[in-house]
Amino acid sequence: MLEIDIARKIYPDRGGRSHVALQDLHLTAQPGEFVCLVGPSGCGKSTLLNLVVGLDADMDGRVTLEGRTPGKGIGVMFQEPRLMPWLSVLENVLLVTADPQRERERAIELLQAMELGDVLHAYPGRLSGGMQRRVALARAFVIEPALLLMDEPFVSLDAPTADRLRAMLVGLWQRRRSTVVFVTHDLREAIALADRVCFLSAAPGRVVLEVPVSLPRPRAPNDAAVLALRERLLAQHPDLLAGLTTQEPEIDA
Repeated sequence: MLEIDIARKIYPDRGGRSHVALQDLHLTAQPGEFVCLVGPSGCGKSTLLNLVVGLDADMDGRVTLEGRTPGKGIGVMFQEPRLMPWLSVLENVLLVTADPQRERERAIELLQAMELGDVLHAYPGRLSGGMQRRVALARAFVIEPALLLMDEPFVSLDAPTADRLRAMLVGLWQRRRSTVVFVTHDLREAIALADRVCFLSAAPGRVVLEVPVSLPRPRAPNDAAVLALRERLLAQHPDLLAGLTTQEPEIDA
């Protein structure tokens, strides 16, 4: 289980004063749970992921991942694919593995499942943006992570490509059962993907509302049930996407 308890995360600004990015933030994710984080720009969503993955350890608080199987670490997928241009598709996926020779077949299997089997030895510059995101998704899953962190990974993609990648992500998640923490600005995307949506306040970020989503899968952002739940949430909490809420929702999600 992932447990996050952050009393305070502070950044110094150029004037010598301090900017409080996160405060009194408490969040848990059960093994195999898909959690989406939604909040306004600048609320600390990316900062939170950096703290969880360990890229930044300067905080007043703690992050623990209990019950992790030995050898299963943390996978990360960023807004940009971050592929190494001098490495092939297959080499980019194997880059994160501890034993590339042993993991080669698994990497090839993942890439073939993502319809990239015919470009295993191509370089990223030859690939479309959607294909590069698929490579990044394979790289995130190849280590079979206990925890997968995703920072708006499908932003700026056209709708059909993003829908296809979401379906691939959910398919992989359902087979591997990693715990997923997925950051997005799009409430429709969050409802389509998540078991639970957590809403963050404006900075300093904290969880102001959690909504379980029990709609049957598969779901897509423009499904009628997804849109209806979005409308009910925003009707009850008109300023929810700005990080403001009033009371616990009486919503059957």
